[in-house]
Amino acid sequence: MTGRLVGLGIMFIALTAGAVLYYLQVYAFYDEVAAKDVTVELTSVMTNEPEEIIADDFEGIDSQSSPIRFRGCFTTPMSQSMLTETYVAYENAEPLIGPGWFTCYNAKTIGADLEAGIALPFLGQKNISDGVDRVVAIYPDGRAFIWHQLNEKFAE
Repeated sequence: MTGRLVGLGIMFIALTAGAVLYYLQVYAFYDEVAAKDVTVELTSVMTNEPEEIIADDFEGIDSQSSPIRFRGCFTTPMSQSMLTETYVAYENAEPLIGPGWFTCYNAKTIGADLEAGIALPFLGQKNISDGVDRVVAIYPDGRAFIWHQLNEKFAE
């Protein structure tokens, strides 16, 4: 009888710890980012400095716990052809998976579209945090997605 109670107690503690860990990873540390708090920028080919672009209908999330938890969705009226002539393309763009409840951002779809050449990746800002770049992917219809990813400093 005592062994059964100990076993049930251990299972209860393990399930509770698992639920708490899940909640912390998926919900607790994310905050919504208001459009007024974010300036969407792309790095200019001419100056190699970030320049603000037109970004409408911005939705975003971020976390103080990690620089790579930033994700966002927006639209822009700027064409891909104009963007490719004006801003720096980003090599090896790999959108990071976001929490499932942030429905405007789907890393798997964005990644597949980047590989297929449908969406084009641009450097938003180099080293927005030490070893982390801000990357922006833009579709022909103006849909755009933004995230942070580790750069070559941590790629080794």
